[in-house]
Amino acid sequence: MLVGVCDFPGTYNFPPARYGGIERWLWATALGGRLAGADVHLLGPQWRAELAAEWTIKPVRLEELETDSLQAKELRASAYDLLIVGHEYPSHPDWRRVWETMDCDVATFQHAPAFEHPADTFDARRTRLYCYSPEMAERYAQHRPALELAVHLGLDEDEGEPVDGEDLVWVGRLDADKAPHLAAMAAGMLGRRIRFFGPVFDETYMEQHRRLFAEPHIELVGEVGGRAKAAAFRDGAVCVYTYGRHYIEAGVATLGESLRAGTPVAALAWRSGTCADAALCEATGYVATVDPIADDAHAAVELAKVIETTTKLRAIDVQAVGKELFDPRRHFERLATRP
Repeated sequence: MLVGVCDFPGTYNFPPARYGGIERWLWATALGGRLAGADVHLLGPQWRAELAAEWTIKPVRLEELETDSLQAKELRASAYDLLIVGHEYPSHPDWRRVWETMDCDVATFQHAPAFEHPADTFDARRTRLYCYSPEMAERYAQHRPALELAVHLGLDEDEGEPVDGEDLVWVGRLDADKAPHLAAMAAGMLGRRIRFFGPVFDETYMEQHRRLFAEPHIELVGEVGGRAKAAAFRDGAVCVYTYGRHYIEAGVATLGESLRAGTPVAALAWRSGTCADAALCEATGYVATVDPIADDAHAAVELAKVIETTTKLRAIDVQAVGKELFDPRRHFERLATRP
């Protein structure tokens, strides 16, 4: 099988060294394809130049080509079986115009909860959409998505052997959508130290909670990547997962990353059928589902309860399940198979 994994215009390189969700997913599919025995080409100009020693890189984007151009003809002559792309491409008119001349399948994962596709974008056979959670699948039901846990991998992030850590950890972007203040409150109620890893996306939000994040049990580490990011997950006793009441998580990376490292997850959710519900089981973590009309203090109390329960899980058991659920080869094979 010949597979093309397409980059897209954005801030980060492929794969990203630190933050970046869709970029990390695309890299995981490329690695998974190789593990499955596929011939994988990296398409687009933002793939890291150093990958060229081991990967075939073609710095072209379909949406920038004319169908009768030499590059488009070369793509057709390559006879790709499958293109794996970000969720905006299958309905992008210029991209689709070239793809329709290539006689290959396309698979994508819905990483945004409000992006709208035209009704005829997916046929659930040659053009396939995948969603992480029942909540997301319901939102995109007209496109007949398949449920699938997304795998996200970064550059130089080997998880290593699992360890039963000490501190709580929280990983992601710091803003109101992700609501890290709730994790800080829950940790304080338990008298536990918590370390926050990730970039600040909203200075106003951080200022609003300035006193809370300045408390002695909290450490704001900042954004990390590579081995430091892998260690952030691996060395945690529990990874605490939160998000805001009105935010819809489409394809969260941190759940799979934490479980692959052997760190169980204590999650807060505001309704059923979320990504946390899809990713976690009694062997890997617990979810506190709280009525969204409850105040922050009540939500933090419920989160603190599941943190305490989650600390009883063993890292070696968590990693065994995590590596099976979030296996890049299994994920690729799912994406590459027609129903």
